[in-house]
Formats: sequence, structure tokens, C-alpha cells
Amino acid sequence: MKSAKGIDNLAFVPSSPDILRRLSALPSEIEISAFSSDPQKENSQTQELQKPQEPQKSPEPSLPSAPPNVSEEQLRSLSLSEFEEGPCGWRNFHPQCLQRFNTPRGFLLHYCLLAVTQGIVVNGLVNISISTIEKRYEMKSSLTGLISSSYDISFCLLSLFVSFFGERGHKPRWLAFAAFMIGLGALVFSLPQFFSGKYKVGSLFKDTCVTASNSTSCTSSTSSLSNYLYVFILGQLLLGAGGTPLYTLGTAFLDDSVPTHKSSLYIGTGYAMSILGPAIGYVLGGQLLTMYIDAATDVTEDDPRWLGAWWIGFLLSWIFAWSLIIPFSCFPKHLPGNLMKNAVFMCLVLSTSSEALITTGFATFLPKFIENQFGLTSSFAATLGGAVLIPGAALGQILGGFLVSKFKMTCKNTMKFALFTSGVAFTLSFVFIYANCENEPFAGVSESYNGTGELGSLIAPCNANCNCLRSYYYPVCGDGVQYFSPCFAGCSNTVSHRKPKVYYNCSCIERKTEITSTAETLGFEAKAGKCETHCANLPIFLCIFFIIIIFTFMASTPITVSILRCVNHRQRSLALGIQFMFLRLLGTIPGPIIFGFTIDSTCILWDINDCGIKGACWIYDNIKMAHMLVAISVTCKVITMFFNGFAILLYRPPPPATDVSFHNE
Repeated sequence: MKSAKGIDNLAFVPSSPDILRRLSALPSEIEISAFSSDPQKENSQTQELQKPQEPQKSPEPSLPSAPPNVSEEQLRSLSLSEFEEGPCGWRNFHPQCLQRFNTPRGFLLHYCLLAVTQGIVVNGLVNISISTIEKRYEMKSSLTGLISSSYDISFCLLSLFVSFFGERGHKPRWLAFAAFMIGLGALVFSLPQFFSGKYKVGSLFKDTCVTASNSTSCTSSTSSLSNYLYVFILGQLLLGAGGTPLYTLGTAFLDDSVPTHKSSLYIGTGYAMSILGPAIGYVLGGQLLTMYIDAATDVTEDDPRWLGAWWIGFLLSWIFAWSLIIPFSCFPKHLPGNLMKNAVFMCLVLSTSSEALITTGFATFLPKFIENQFGLTSSFAATLGGAVLIPGAALGQILGGFLVSKFKMTCKNTMKFALFTSGVAFTLSFVFIYANCENEPFAGVSESYNGTGELGSLIAPCNANCNCLRSYYYPVCGDGVQYFSPCFAGCSNTVSHRKPKVYYNCSCIERKTEITSTAETLGFEAKAGKCETHCANLPIFLCIFFIIIIFTFMASTPITVSILRCVNHRQRSLALGIQFMFLRLLGTIPGPIIFGFTIDSTCILWDINDCGIKGACWIYDNIKMAHMLVAISVTCKVITMFFNGFAILLYRPPPPATDVSFHNE
């Protein structure tokens, strides 16, 4: 396909007997001596090839003359063995209806569909399921952070292998393999739901204060549920194996398939669609979390024991991913120094690695942060997190690619643009300090029991005879103070038919009058659920964080384009492979783990079962959590800006006669 400004990928040129015409795009490395034995003719041809070429004014590029000593059959053999171009299909089966997709736009469509599917699972469903998985399988945030990082571990281990061998292989069929692995990973990730048995909300007992009751015994010192950690890790490893060809070979194939001036627009579109996937994942997963994990139950969504149907989305993604295997397998093949010593390239790689650490950390734990900071339910926090993360990231990707393409930025100006956007995001990162919320009063944790008891202990004289269970967390709010459960609030009576459930005659809550009968009054002292937060910073936080996400992702496409422009065109897939290896090794693998350990360090109330084993965290120190996260963000942003600025200082533009797209710095 030809245009006025460049030549599209030969893989999408319809088959034609006019082999000489298509040889106009053969690699320049083919020696002239192979076509001529006349030294003078060779010198003249070499000098002619070394002349700077004028911009083409005609849509038809100049064509070389036929070599005198090579037959047309040899030319046909050389061309087809080099590119293996041809129609869309399999072997001798080439349906005419498929040929309309045998274009760069057709490939981009299927690339976007696979990127959306991958984003739904890896950056959408996995992230919003973290809190549910922690509670269902009794895991800490540090362990679920390891689950999140397992995808990037797989990506890191396979990126060089896939990019090296995939560059010489059939890239679209590598993407068919990617679709298979993404579907398989989604299926494996959902398997614990079917083998862990039905979710047990706990033994039946009264939630109010009753003496000589509610006693349980430790029946097992360990729980087998935490062993499903390895199944989740396996699912993520398979997903990583599928994501590796998608973002190394797929991106390089897009760059090879279109003219240089269109490359950033196509790559930006592909990356933007990879952001659409998490948007769908957050919305879909948020709705699925409003459905109970198993069959119908009497437990309501405001009950902390409620767990949503996190697993359904993974099964749907498995089916959709495998439906893309056949389309990718029908695309034709296309084939298009040491990179580690390329200082500009390595600086750009390190800047993206630092940025990836915080983006993956927030992508994993932002819903958890919103849930705890602003006292929201898991499903609503996941919806808000997706509403901020996904549109902001998609808009940033699109704007970055559009502005680079619109103003035809040079490689150096592209890096300057990325540095500017990172600087804006760095300045706004301090929003976590001013837009956080203090913890609401919690009896026994941050507030005493009306002046009795000790901080750090849920037991006080007012509930000492209630035999309350620490393993039963069902918060109630009374007189503006939150209590661990109605039992710890000393409540002896309840009205079960009211929603939310209400309690009265609570010995730990200061009351004005004695309530003797619910028929005489509608008064109550406590109601089920957390106390309503008095913090009004949520809209401010969401707005500013949305802007941060936009400017953060505006640098993504420009950096990728800069990497592709500062390496030899035959090393692009390998360059992207090295980039993603370092990005995973230094960014997305440690990111969720660091965030998980950091969030765990701010816990002030752990879930401890009857056997004394620590599980998930119930209450966090909001102020400490916000300060710790802003420290991580600012540190990583400084590292990003340093390496980006250093790359600008080191970069030297190519000579005017050199094609910038093939420039090797």
C-alpha cells in the first residue's frame, strides 16, 4: 500500500506478479555486487544510493531497475523468502471476505481487541478482586501484591526470548499464541473458586452481648485456603506469557506496518485501547462484586463478610481471548549494534521502569486506598477507582500520541515533551498529603470506651462479660464512634427486620434513656455498618488524581516512539523486549509488592482468627498510608525525570540526509 508520505508494510501489499515493483522496499543491506560484476557500474550505483533522496512529490516511489544478472524467478524467490507476503488465510485457503482485513487497520483492530481483553483481566479484574481474594483466601496485602507481580515476573523472564525469536518469526501467529495464553491464564485464575468449596460466612451465633455464649475452639492451626496462592500465581504467569508477544512483537509489527509519520498515531491508538480493557474490567468487576460469590444468601452487601462473584469475569475473558486465536493466525508473515551500550536508549528504559513502579502499584491498590480513606464499600471504591484510572490513562495515551503526530515532533522534542508531562504529574503528586481523611473514632483502637479500657485493646469493662469473638468483624456505629461488632459495643437487643440492622441497650454506648420495647419507640443506639465519614475531600482527590493520571500517561507513547527512533530498525523488537524486561524487573514486579508491604505497615487492626493466626487487615492508619504513598510517588517521579532529562542531554540528532526512523544513536 502506497501513500504520498511513505510506504506501508509489505505484508499488506496484495500478491502480484510484479516482483520488480515490490523490490523497491527490499533492505538496503543487500550488496550491489550480488547484482553486478562490473566494478565501475558498482561504484556508480553505490554513489547513487549514497545521495540524499529528495522528498517524494508523487504517490508512486521511484523504482529500481532490474538487475541484469538475476532472473525474474530468482527475484520472486528472493522477495517471497524475505517477506513471505501474501493474502490473508491459511495455506491454500484464502477466503475473499478476509482480504478486507489484510491491512494495517485490520491488524490494528484485532490487536486492539486482544489488548482490551488482556487489560480486562490483568489490569481490571485482578486489581478489583484483590480485596475479595484477601478475605476469601486469608491473605495479607503483601501476598496479593506478589500475585499481582507474578504477571510481570513472567513478562520479564520471557521478553528477551520472545522478542529475539519472534522478530525472525511469524509475528501475527505469535499473537495467536498470546491470545491462547491469555485465555488459559484467565481460566486458571478462576479455578480456586471451583475447588475451594463453598464460602462459609462463619458459624451461627448471636452478634449481641450474651454471657456464657459465642465460644468457639480452635480446630485447625493452619488453613489450606492460603495454598491457592500458587494457583493465582500460575494464572498470572500464564497471563504474562500471553502479554509478552502482545506488547513487544505487536507494537513492533504496527511500527513496521505504517509510514513513519503515522507510527505514533497507530501505537498510541493501540496503547489507548489497552487502557480501555481495564475500564471495562473495573466496571464489569464492580458490578459482579455486587453479586454474592456463591448461591443466594441472607448476608447483605454492607456486611463485612460479604464477598462478590469475582470469578465470573475471568471465565468471560477466557472465552473471548480464545475467540481471537483464529483471526491472528490468518495474517501473513512480515520480517522487517548492541543495545545495552546505547545510553539514550537505556536512560529512556530506566525512566519508564520508575514510572511503571508507581502506576502498577496504584492500579493494584487504588480501590483499596479509596475504600479505607473515605469509608466506601469495595464495589463502589472499585468503580470510582476505575472511573479515574481508566479514562485518565486512555485520554493521556491518546493525547500523547496525537500531539507527537500533530506537531511532527523530532526525537529530541518528543523526549522534552515527556519530561514536561512528568514534571506536571510530579507537582500534583502531593495531593495525597492534603486530600486524605483522618480515621473515624474506633472504640479500642483510636478511641476509648467512654474513658474506660486501654487503646489497642477491644476489651473494656463494659463488654468484658460478653464473651465477644475477635474473629467476627461486623462493625456498628453508635454515637459517632465505630465498634468492632455489636457484641463489643455491649448491645444486648436488636431489631432484625430493619435495614440496616439496628441495636439498642448497648452498655458501651452512652445512652440517655433505657429502651425497653421496640414497639414503644423507634430509637436505637447503634446501627450496622461503618460510621459515615465527615471528610469531604473525595471529589478533590478524584479530580486531581485524574489530572495526574492524564499527564503520567501522556508520556507513555512519546517515550515508546523515542525508543523506536534511537535504535536500528532491525533491533526494534529486541529493543522493546529489553525495555519491557527492565520495566518489569525494576518497575511492575516490585511495584505491587512494595505497595503491599507499605500498606500492611500502616495496619492498626488485623483480622485474627480463633487460632490466633493473622489474616487480612481491617483498619488502616489513613494519614500514615497517605504519607507513605506520596513518598513512594515523589521518589519515583524524581528518578523518572532525572533519566528522561539525561537522555535529552545525551541525544544527538542524525545527519540531515539520514532517515530518522532508521537512526542508530
